[in-house]
Amino acid sequence: MRNYFENDYASYRFLDDGILHIVYHQGVSIDLDAAIQVVKDRLLLQEGQSFPILCDIRGIKIINKPARAYVAIEGSTLIKAVAVIVEPPVSEMLSELYIRTSTPPIPTQSFEHIEDALLFLNKYI
Repeated sequence: MRNYFENDYASYRFLDDGILHIVYHQGVSIDLDAAIQVVKDRLLLQEGQSFPILCDIRGIKIINKPARAYVAIEGSTLIKAVAVIVEPPVSEMLSELYIRTSTPPIPTQSFEHIEDALLFLNKYI
């Protein structure tokens, strides 16, 4: 299994404890096509295995409604739980909007600090 991958929107790497860390690039805009690519690449990297995800969205400038809906449903495949890293006010607002309106079917919480996010994800390893 590969440990690292990068596309036009994000970088993906496995942490030593079995958590997949996804970091969106700075200033990226996510539309439906971008969301499909991000999920497709994640699934290829995971090779059919389910993992907890540490997802840093601080670089996202905007994500449209179709992309949010796709990530909430199709993007939940092979994910045990998601901890979203945010930075007030922009990415925090994006995360709250996503969780409130898209209702992801897996445990999903947002955090300002990676340490807190990892504590949350450790329950799902």
